[in-house]
Amino acid sequence: MQVSYHNHTAWSDGTALLSAMLDGARAAGLDEFGLSDHFALMPGSEPVSWAMPPDFLDEYVRALWETAAATDDLVFRVGIEVDYFPQTEAETLAALANHRFDYLIGSVHFADGFPIDASPGPWEALTVDERDDVWRRYWTYLRRAVETRAFDFIGHLDLPKKFGFLPRADFSGLITDLLDAIADCGPAIELNTAGWDKPIGEQYPSLTLLRETRHRGIPLVISADGHAPGHVANHFPRAVALAREAGYTEILRFANRERFAVPL
Repeated sequence: MQVSYHNHTAWSDGTALLSAMLDGARAAGLDEFGLSDHFALMPGSEPVSWAMPPDFLDEYVRALWETAAATDDLVFRVGIEVDYFPQTEAETLAALANHRFDYLIGSVHFADGFPIDASPGPWEALTVDERDDVWRRYWTYLRRAVETRAFDFIGHLDLPKKFGFLPRADFSGLITDLLDAIADCGPAIELNTAGWDKPIGEQYPSLTLLRETRHRGIPLVISADGHAPGHVANHFPRAVALAREAGYTEILRFANRERFAVPL
Protein backbone atom coordinates (compact mmCIF):
# COMPACT_ATOMS: atom_id res chain seq x y z
CA MET A 1 0.00 0.00 0.00
CA GLN A 2 1.37 3.41 -1.01
CA VAL A 3 0.88 5.98 1.76
CA SER A 4 2.33 9.51 2.05
CA TYR A 5 1.44 11.71 5.03
CA HIS A 6 4.19 14.32 5.45
CA ASN A 7 3.43 16.90 2.76
CA HIS A 8 3.10 20.68 2.57
CA THR A 9 1.06 23.13 0.50
CA ALA A 10 1.00 26.88 0.07
CA TRP A 11 -0.72 27.00 3.47
CA SER A 12 2.87 26.89 4.79
CA ASP A 13 6.08 26.39 2.80
CA GLY A 14 4.84 24.24 -0.06
CA THR A 15 4.81 25.52 -3.61
CA ALA A 16 1.34 24.38 -4.65
CA LEU A 17 -2.30 24.51 -3.66
CA LEU A 18 -4.07 21.58 -2.06
CA SER A 19 -5.75 20.55 -5.32
CA ALA A 20 -2.42 20.36 -7.16
CA MET A 21 -0.89 18.26 -4.39
CA LEU A 22 -3.83 15.87 -4.68
CA ASP A 23 -3.17 15.62 -8.41
CA GLY A 24 0.44 14.81 -7.57
CA ALA A 25 -0.71 12.02 -5.26
CA ARG A 26 -2.88 10.57 -8.01
CA ALA A 27 -0.04 10.75 -10.52
CA ALA A 28 2.25 8.95 -8.06
CA GLY A 29 -0.27 6.13 -7.69
CA LEU A 30 -0.76 6.68 -3.97
CA ASP A 31 -3.58 4.86 -2.18
CA GLU A 32 -3.62 7.24 0.77
CA PHE A 33 -2.39 10.83 0.97
CA GLY A 34 -2.25 13.37 3.75
CA LEU A 35 -1.30 17.00 4.21
CA SER A 36 0.60 18.28 7.22
CA ASP A 37 1.34 21.96 6.89
CA HIS A 38 3.48 23.68 9.49
CA PHE A 39 1.98 25.05 12.70
CA ALA A 40 4.40 26.90 14.97
CA LEU A 41 3.75 29.07 18.03
CA MET A 42 7.14 30.73 18.39
CA PRO A 43 7.99 32.13 21.85
CA GLY A 44 7.34 35.85 21.98
CA SER A 45 4.77 35.50 19.18
CA GLU A 46 7.55 35.85 16.61
CA PRO A 47 6.25 35.03 13.11
CA VAL A 48 7.62 31.94 11.39
CA SER A 49 7.82 32.65 7.67
CA TRP A 50 7.40 29.04 6.56
CA ALA A 51 4.47 28.18 8.87
CA MET A 52 0.82 29.10 8.53
CA PRO A 53 -0.21 32.16 10.57
CA PRO A 54 -1.68 30.73 13.79
CA ASP A 55 -5.05 32.37 13.16
CA PHE A 56 -5.33 30.39 9.90
CA LEU A 57 -5.59 27.10 11.79
CA ASP A 58 -9.41 26.96 11.80
CA GLU A 59 -9.62 27.64 8.08
CA TYR A 60 -6.87 25.13 7.30
CA VAL A 61 -8.51 22.30 9.21
CA ARG A 62 -11.94 23.07 7.76
CA ALA A 63 -10.57 23.10 4.19
CA LEU A 64 -8.84 19.76 4.67
CA TRP A 65 -11.91 18.02 6.08
CA GLU A 66 -14.00 19.40 3.23
CA THR A 67 -11.45 17.98 0.81
CA ALA A 68 -11.52 14.62 2.58
CA ALA A 69 -15.30 14.47 2.22
CA ALA A 70 -15.16 15.39 -1.46
CA THR A 71 -12.34 13.02 -2.47
CA ASP A 72 -13.39 9.50 -3.42
CA ASP A 73 -10.65 8.22 -5.73
CA LEU A 74 -8.04 7.96 -2.97
CA VAL A 75 -8.07 8.25 0.80
CA PHE A 76 -7.27 11.77 1.98
CA ARG A 77 -6.05 12.28 5.55
CA VAL A 78 -5.98 15.45 7.62
CA GLY A 79 -2.71 16.15 9.41
CA ILE A 80 -0.49 18.92 10.65
CA GLU A 81 3.22 19.26 11.46
CA VAL A 82 3.58 20.85 14.86
CA ASP A 83 6.72 22.67 15.92
CA TYR A 84 7.58 21.99 19.53
CA PHE A 85 8.82 24.84 21.73
CA PRO A 86 9.09 24.19 25.48
CA GLN A 87 8.04 27.77 26.18
CA THR A 88 4.76 27.49 24.24
CA GLU A 89 3.95 23.84 24.83
CA ALA A 90 0.71 24.51 26.72
CA GLU A 91 -0.59 27.06 24.21
CA THR A 92 0.26 24.81 21.27
CA LEU A 93 -1.48 21.75 22.66
CA ALA A 94 -4.50 23.81 23.69
CA ALA A 95 -4.87 25.22 20.16
CA LEU A 96 -4.69 21.76 18.62
CA ALA A 97 -7.16 20.27 21.09
CA ASN A 98 -9.96 22.31 19.52
CA HIS A 99 -9.62 20.48 16.20
CA ARG A 100 -9.96 16.99 14.78
CA PHE A 101 -7.07 15.41 12.91
CA ASP A 102 -6.13 12.04 11.53
CA TYR A 103 -2.56 12.47 12.75
CA LEU A 104 -0.15 14.97 14.29
CA ILE A 105 3.54 15.13 13.40
CA GLY A 106 5.84 16.41 16.14
CA SER A 107 9.00 18.20 15.02
CA VAL A 108 11.72 20.54 16.26
CA HIS A 109 13.05 23.15 13.81
CA PHE A 110 14.47 25.65 16.32
CA ALA A 111 16.82 25.41 19.28
CA ASP A 112 16.12 28.49 21.41
CA GLY A 113 15.64 30.64 18.33
CA PHE A 114 18.42 29.04 16.28
CA PRO A 115 16.99 27.97 12.88
CA ILE A 116 18.12 24.37 12.54
CA ASP A 117 17.25 23.73 8.90
CA ALA A 118 16.57 27.10 7.26
CA SER A 119 19.95 27.51 5.54
CA PRO A 120 23.63 26.65 6.10
CA GLY A 121 24.55 30.25 6.93
CA PRO A 122 23.61 30.18 10.63
CA TRP A 123 25.59 26.96 11.11
CA GLU A 124 28.63 28.38 9.32
CA ALA A 125 28.68 31.30 11.76
CA LEU A 126 29.00 28.98 14.78
CA THR A 127 32.08 27.55 16.42
CA VAL A 128 32.36 23.77 16.71
CA ASP A 129 31.35 23.96 20.38
CA GLU A 130 28.34 26.10 19.51
CA ARG A 131 27.25 23.60 16.88
CA ASP A 132 27.49 20.84 19.45
CA ASP A 133 25.31 22.92 21.75
CA VAL A 134 22.64 23.16 19.04
CA TRP A 135 22.70 19.39 18.70
CA ARG A 136 22.49 18.99 22.47
CA ARG A 137 19.45 21.23 22.74
CA TYR A 138 17.84 19.57 19.73
CA TRP A 139 17.99 16.07 21.24
CA THR A 140 16.74 17.43 24.55
CA TYR A 141 13.78 19.32 23.09
CA LEU A 142 12.80 16.47 20.81
CA ARG A 143 12.64 14.15 23.82
CA ARG A 144 10.46 16.68 25.62
CA ALA A 145 8.17 16.80 22.59
CA VAL A 146 7.87 13.01 22.68
CA GLU A 147 7.10 13.07 26.39
CA THR A 148 4.01 15.21 25.80
CA ARG A 149 2.46 12.08 24.23
CA ALA A 150 0.68 14.48 21.87
CA PHE A 151 2.08 13.26 18.55
CA ASP A 152 1.37 10.30 16.30
CA PHE A 153 4.80 10.31 14.72
CA ILE A 154 8.02 12.26 15.05
CA GLY A 155 9.42 14.11 12.05
CA HIS A 156 12.94 13.82 10.59
CA LEU A 157 14.59 12.40 13.70
CA ASP A 158 18.15 13.67 13.08
CA LEU A 159 17.27 16.86 11.20
CA PRO A 160 20.29 18.99 12.30
CA LYS A 161 22.56 16.97 10.00
CA LYS A 162 20.80 18.48 6.95
CA PHE A 163 23.69 20.75 5.90
CA GLY A 164 26.44 18.35 6.92
CA PHE A 165 27.35 19.92 10.26
CA LEU A 166 27.71 16.76 12.31
CA PRO A 167 28.48 16.92 16.03
CA ARG A 168 31.95 16.47 17.42
CA ALA A 169 30.70 15.56 20.90
CA ASP A 170 29.31 12.16 21.80
CA PHE A 171 25.55 12.44 22.28
CA SER A 172 24.86 8.71 22.52
CA GLY A 173 23.41 9.15 26.01
CA LEU A 174 20.93 11.80 24.91
CA ILE A 175 20.01 9.76 21.84
CA THR A 176 19.41 6.67 23.97
CA ASP A 177 17.20 8.73 26.28
CA LEU A 178 15.24 9.97 23.27
CA LEU A 179 14.77 6.52 21.75
CA ASP A 180 13.73 5.09 25.11
CA ALA A 181 11.18 7.91 25.47
CA ILE A 182 9.79 7.20 22.00
CA ALA A 183 9.46 3.50 22.81
CA ASP A 184 7.78 4.31 26.13
CA CYS A 185 5.44 7.07 24.92
CA GLY A 186 4.37 5.32 21.76
CA PRO A 187 4.73 7.55 18.69
CA ALA A 188 6.06 6.21 15.43
CA ILE A 189 9.06 7.69 13.67
CA GLU A 190 9.32 8.45 9.99
CA LEU A 191 11.83 7.40 7.39
CA ASN A 192 11.95 10.78 5.67
CA THR A 193 13.32 10.60 2.15
CA ALA A 194 13.90 14.35 1.76
CA GLY A 195 17.39 14.07 3.21
CA TRP A 196 18.60 12.30 0.08
CA ASP A 197 18.14 15.59 -1.78
CA LYS A 198 19.85 17.77 0.85
CA PRO A 199 23.57 18.48 1.30
CA ILE A 200 23.91 15.59 3.77
CA GLY A 201 22.73 13.17 1.07
CA GLU A 202 21.19 10.81 3.62
CA GLN A 203 17.66 9.98 4.70
CA TYR A 204 16.35 10.93 8.14
CA PRO A 205 17.19 9.07 10.30
CA SER A 206 20.49 7.34 9.61
CA LEU A 207 20.45 3.59 9.10
CA THR A 208 22.10 3.20 12.50
CA LEU A 209 19.24 5.05 14.20
CA LEU A 210 16.68 3.22 12.09
CA ARG A 211 18.05 -0.10 13.29
CA GLU A 212 17.88 1.16 16.88
CA THR A 213 14.22 2.18 16.51
CA ARG A 214 13.39 -1.21 15.00
CA HIS A 215 15.21 -2.97 17.86
CA ARG A 216 12.98 -1.09 20.33
CA GLY A 217 9.80 -1.96 18.45
CA ILE A 218 9.13 1.65 17.43
CA PRO A 219 6.72 1.73 14.46
CA LEU A 220 7.53 3.37 11.14
CA VAL A 221 6.01 5.72 8.59
CA ILE A 222 7.66 6.40 5.22
CA SER A 223 7.49 10.09 4.30
CA ALA A 224 8.52 12.21 1.35
CA ASP A 225 8.24 15.57 3.12
CA GLY A 226 6.83 16.75 -0.19
CA HIS A 227 6.66 20.47 -0.95
CA ALA A 228 5.56 20.15 -4.59
CA PRO A 229 3.17 17.85 -6.49
CA GLY A 230 6.00 15.86 -8.03
CA HIS A 231 7.64 15.16 -4.68
CA VAL A 232 4.92 13.34 -2.73
CA ALA A 233 6.46 9.88 -3.21
CA ASN A 234 10.11 10.78 -3.78
CA HIS A 235 12.50 7.83 -3.39
CA PHE A 236 9.83 5.54 -1.94
CA PRO A 237 11.19 2.29 -3.48
CA ARG A 238 14.62 3.10 -2.06
CA ALA A 239 13.05 3.88 1.32
CA VAL A 240 11.16 0.58 1.39
CA ALA A 241 14.39 -1.30 0.68
CA LEU A 242 16.19 0.57 3.46
CA ALA A 243 13.38 -0.02 5.95
CA ARG A 244 13.55 -3.73 5.20
CA GLU A 245 17.33 -3.64 5.61
CA ALA A 246 16.78 -2.18 9.08
CA GLY A 247 14.40 -5.03 9.91
CA TYR A 248 11.00 -3.40 9.38
CA THR A 249 8.22 -5.47 7.83
CA GLU A 250 5.30 -3.03 8.16
CA ILE A 251 4.38 0.65 8.20
CA LEU A 252 1.50 2.55 9.76
CA ARG A 253 -1.68 4.13 8.45
CA PHE A 254 -3.65 6.68 10.47
CA ALA A 255 -7.32 7.62 10.75
CA ASN A 256 -8.86 9.80 13.47
CA ARG A 257 -5.68 9.46 15.58
CA GLU A 258 -5.87 5.66 15.47
CA ARG A 259 -3.16 3.67 13.75
CA PHE A 260 -3.18 0.51 11.67
CA ALA A 261 -0.23 -1.58 10.55
CA VAL A 262 0.05 -2.62 6.90
CA PRO A 263 2.73 -4.80 5.27
CA LEU A 264 5.76 -2.97 3.93
